[in-house]
Amino acid sequence: MPLPTRTVARLVQLTAIAVVSMSLSVASAQVPMSGNVFFGYSYYNATPLTFVGISSRESLNGWEGSLEGKVFHGLGLVADFSGHYGSQTVPNPAGTCAIGVVCSPLSDSTHIQNFLFGPRVSTKVGKFRPFAEVLFGVGHISVNEGSSLPDNFVVPKDTALATAVGGGLDYKIIRPVAVRFQGDYVQNRFFGTTQNNVRLSTGIVFRF
Repeated sequence: MPLPTRTVARLVQLTAIAVVSMSLSVASAQVPMSGNVFFGYSYYNATPLTFVGISSRESLNGWEGSLEGKVFHGLGLVADFSGHYGSQTVPNPAGTCAIGVVCSPLSDSTHIQNFLFGPRVSTKVGKFRPFAEVLFGVGHISVNEGSSLPDNFVVPKDTALATAVGGGLDYKIIRPVAVRFQGDYVQNRFFGTTQNNVRLSTGIVFRF
């Protein structure tokens, strides 16, 4: 005997509520209840504009922030974000300004962002907490044209895969606060080529 339409609707509603409740219970059980937040100064040594054949490395300055949630003791998942800024010297697109006179190189404002995620392992030794990490994500580069560039000269932007391998050391100041020193080898793949970069950061860690 078929069930009444109202009864079927009620059963569907109760089933949906039960499924959502179970999902929320499982999710809350898996949410990390401890971790840390980091923010500080970051130095980036890179070759960002290889698409114009530049081989010299550039020094960029900026910031880095990360959020780590503990999954198990000594193992966490990290979301890492950074932005670096500086000037990049590029060849003058005009080529020759006058007969026998070569135009001087131009300087553009460069901005590189990295958005990375991955596992981090750590251990505690007294007031010290050394850690190592492997991160994966994307990088984005944008270049602001200088006022001396001709109107028809366009410097492209690009978003590409990025990876980072590195680690660091936290030193506890007081129970919830520590200072961090961190270094990472970051590989970007802008404009179809590979850039091997070094990122050094320091700042304050807040533990929760």
